[in-house]
Amino acid sequence: MDVYEAVTSRRAVRGFTDRPVPEEALGRVLAAAAWAPSGSNIQPWHAYVVTGAPLARLKELTGERIAAGDPWDEARYEQYPSALKSPYRDRRSAFGGQRYGALGIAREDLEARQRAAVANWDCFGAPAALFCYVDRDLGLPQWSDLGMYLQTVMLLLRAEGLHSCPQMAWAKFHGTVARVLSPPDDLLLFCGLSIGFEDPAVSDPRTGRAPLDETVTFVDGR
Repeated sequence: MDVYEAVTSRRAVRGFTDRPVPEEALGRVLAAAAWAPSGSNIQPWHAYVVTGAPLARLKELTGERIAAGDPWDEARYEQYPSALKSPYRDRRSAFGGQRYGALGIAREDLEARQRAAVANWDCFGAPAALFCYVDRDLGLPQWSDLGMYLQTVMLLLRAEGLHSCPQMAWAKFHGTVARVLSPPDDLLLFCGLSIGFEDPAVSDPRTGRAPLDETVTFVDGR
């Protein structure tokens, strides 16, 4: 698989089979992903890969909190600005319409949307997950380094025939994740990444992208 195919075939998959992810494949991916760029090569990512009984335990604990109606943990960062402006607000709304429309859920059916969201904390059935942390004392440029690292991981997973789904949703239960992973106190959970083989029986249409002229300006001197 060349890099163009990896980029264009990567998407947030929300339906996985229970087929185990080969440990050697994860090892290859993460060893190569270490070459992702970061400012002054500080490599601010801290990744925890979870499979088997620990992942099952994490899903169980999170499921118990959801069933009990526990509130989310105190937010450690703002996932979206409270006043998200256009065109970003419009794109987010269009994504929500497509995502829940594919599930047959009406825009106004908030209860059904919440039920669908619960699948996040089962990793959509994936048998492996990566949790990406960053030192809480680092700044926005280092957070951007996390994005480059995670994108590198996701593209390499495609080269291994695997799919993934990045999930900021896991940050809402960072305390529960910490119970299983025991990260140092100075680390902050950015997101989870579900990893596995796609379940072709799950309908999950790919989200479109804005036209190039909305996001790119060519300055060529002509």
